[in-house]
Amino acid sequence: MSNSKPNRKRDVQFHFCANKEEADLIRQRMAATGIVSLGAFFRKMAIDGYHVYLDLSDVREMVRLLSSATNSMNQIAKRANATDNIYAADLEDLRQQYHSLWDAARGILDGLAKIK
Repeated sequence: MSNSKPNRKRDVQFHFCANKEEADLIRQRMAATGIVSLGAFFRKMAIDGYHVYLDLSDVREMVRLLSSATNSMNQIAKRANATDNIYAADLEDLRQQYHSLWDAARGILDGLAKIK
């Protein structure tokens, strides 16, 4: 159906009806994608046929762990340069941090492998 406004970028309208459960599901999926415009959400779904929501909390946690391990390594290097000693407790702490980092990386890779 054409709209009467000739200068509109999008001049074709679509209209459909949904029941309450369908409308609630549409709003939930729209909220999950972060799209706030219902028109933009419908266009995206109609054109792409699916929506993608990336939960990056695992990646953010991995970056935090990486930053922590890097900071620890820098502190150990500073102490080693100042004292000519490397302490076993420092190395064990660093080993634990890298173990946590690799666990986080494996979790992310496992999650990505499940995407079909």
